[in-house]
Amino acid sequence: MAFIITSPCKDEKAGECVEVCPVDCIEEGKDMFYIDPEICIDCGACEAVCPVEAIYMEDEVPDKENEYIEINRKFFEDQ
Repeated sequence: MAFIITSPCKDEKAGECVEVCPVDCIEEGKDMFYIDPEICIDCGACEAVCPVEAIYMEDEVPDKENEYIEINRKFFEDQ
């Protein structure tokens, strides 16, 4: 199970999450960051430093943010 970046990151892109990720699974997109679910090791380092509280464990993503589970996956499928 991976961590997911949700809507509070959109147009924010603070970047602290990228700096602390030990496996480099976070990539910058056009308007937000994305976590590669195939690489994420579920360490939680990114969640702890996110200044806008946009990062959740996949099974803890708020219902209104569920679309971001697929948005994160699709970002890496399209590369």
